[in-house]
Amino acid sequence: MKKQYLECGKIVATHGVRGELRVQPWCDSPDFLADFATLYLGKDHQPVKVTQARAHKNITILKLDGIDTVEQAVTLRGKILYINRDDAKLEEDEYFVQDLIGMDVIDADSGERYGELTDVFQTGANDVYQLTTLDGKQRLFPKIDQVVLQIDLEAGRITIRPLEGLFDDEN
Repeated sequence: MKKQYLECGKIVATHGVRGELRVQPWCDSPDFLADFATLYLGKDHQPVKVTQARAHKNITILKLDGIDTVEQAVTLRGKILYINRDDAKLEEDEYFVQDLIGMDVIDADSGERYGELTDVFQTGANDVYQLTTLDGKQRLFPKIDQVVLQIDLEAGRITIRPLEGLFDDEN
């Protein structure tokens, strides 16, 4: 089941004296997080209006409605921010990492289940997926068209055709 609210970052510090917050984004980029007018605070997903947002190096600086002093901002340090999935616009063939984690990884030719996807690394050219095999080993494979043939969110399955030698054990 897809989560309606997705973790998008963590408030790590204050910024200045007017209640701005420094947020470590857990999404594609600080700019992506800066595009939202409403974020949700904590596990109870309390809506908070974003009055200003900007990317600054590898963080996002946010100003939230009602947080006007550094003292108010300090109380939010360490809190997790969420987005509502309905507010995000993804391109075709883009997915939320949280939806991919835990999906079965299946061989396109044999139907063999390799294991489940346990992490996604963003490397620049293409993402790299981490698979934890049925015997507990970790394998990496690139998210390229030649390897990842289908991602079926509804079925919870990623169908792959590994490149020759990709999963061969080294002796």
